[in-house]
Amino acid sequence: MAELTYFMVVPFDYVDGGIVAGEPIKCPTPVAAIARAQGLWKTFGHAGAIAISRTSDFERGKFDAKQVLGRFGQVPNEY
Repeated sequence: MAELTYFMVVPFDYVDGGIVAGEPIKCPTPVAAIARAQGLWKTFGHAGAIAISRTSDFERGKFDAKQVLGRFGQVPNEY
């Protein structure tokens, strides 16, 4: 089984009275993803940010469900 785990951060911003997801940012480790999400929220003034991991199985061609590593600030419930 050829599995690969990705760690990502998704920032969220206020747009037209709602909260919209920004572009995902890849991170090398889960700790880096959590630190980056917290930094985006606190330092750069986004509405919020979420750190997640996803595992992909290239043999099956599918992603497993995302695992939330950390939520900071305002993040929509569907994330």
